[in-house]
Amino acid sequence: MRKPKILTTIREYSWSIFLADLMAGLTVALVALPLSLAIAIASGADPGKGLVTAIVAGFFISLLGGSRVQIGGPTGAFIVVVFGVIAEHGYDGLVLATFMAGLILLVAGWLRAGRLIAFIPEAVVNGFTIGIAIIIAASQISDFFGLTVSHMPADFLEKLPVLWDARETMNLAALGIALVTLVLIIGLRRLAPKYPGLVVAVGVGSAAVALMNLPVDTLFSRFGALPNQLPMPQLPDISWDRLVELLPSAIIIAFLAGVESLLSAMVADRMIGGHHRPNAELTAQGAANIASSLFGGLPATGAIARTATNVRAGGKTPVAGIVHALVILLIMVAAAPLAGYLALPALAALLVMTAWNMTEPHKWNEYARARKSDLALLLLTMVLTVLVDLTVAIGVGVAVGLALRLSRRDTDESDWRTPER
Repeated sequence: MRKPKILTTIREYSWSIFLADLMAGLTVALVALPLSLAIAIASGADPGKGLVTAIVAGFFISLLGGSRVQIGGPTGAFIVVVFGVIAEHGYDGLVLATFMAGLILLVAGWLRAGRLIAFIPEAVVNGFTIGIAIIIAASQISDFFGLTVSHMPADFLEKLPVLWDARETMNLAALGIALVTLVLIIGLRRLAPKYPGLVVAVGVGSAAVALMNLPVDTLFSRFGALPNQLPMPQLPDISWDRLVELLPSAIIIAFLAGVESLLSAMVADRMIGGHHRPNAELTAQGAANIASSLFGGLPATGAIARTATNVRAGGKTPVAGIVHALVILLIMVAAAPLAGYLALPALAALLVMTAWNMTEPHKWNEYARARKSDLALLLLTMVLTVLVDLTVAIGVGVAVGLALRLSRRDTDESDWRTPER
């Protein structure tokens, strides 16, 4: 079935459910706001693009999706591919690639391809996720330590010597703000896991910069004022040569959006004892990415951490996700200048923590005890993601993984288990 979950959940809607959705949506919006800004910056885009994506794509993912509690928006999984597309094809190239990816996802939903995720080996998913986390963490070293770098290469191996050569420019004030923010994120998550500790941590770090007048970069000092309204939608520039040139990027964006959203929906099912509709989820991802591109936003998908936050905050229906998008829009309109005070080292600490969580350290022992072939596949995918290219990593990983599965006698048993992200 491709019917959105909102059509079934709304039948039994009540004021008590609405109040629960309202509070959950507000909580998730406060978590999503700094994350959306940080992800956009790490992707090489203007931070305002992260807000646009969270609002537009987040709205459509909840409105049309196949999960009751899925929250969508820009995610860390896209940072690597988005940075690469912008560097090679410019931001207009990214917009067109996102538009094409949305069309691919719509077709995938129409063809009922949602169940095909079962054929993607878990080792491949874990491998490229860990690889992406390594790249994200490396991309934040400059802001975390307050380094002065004139030009940062996109290639991982080229980036390391540039960072090392800039070590003498380290800003102790920036490093202090980053460490304080990181400690607060970890501490508040343990002491008050149900509350948006991310916002408090980033807010405290940024307030310290403003009140103490520290020589630390902020969103405003580096990028200027954030937008206080959504841009007018417009079609990207389309030509046959451009379509052919950007097709590989569009395919990888569609693949990541589909896999990440279905993973998130599966995790949500386990948390609420529910059952998502995978084909409706793919259709929603397609519509959301088309809408995001029309507004000049980034690629989007279901966000596992924000979805889990929604569930823990009491979200019951897709209305919570819609509220989350509308709250971010309200903040954009009413408080954009205030967001300009956010300190970049604090946002870097947030992304470093996000990267650490993406590696799922609680599962490392499980990986080590797994079949040697699965561990080798995970490491192969991870190394190819970091050192070569995400497209190559996924292509090789899926091909090798399917070959390994076919070579085993127990092919009737699925290798898939829902990850705890």
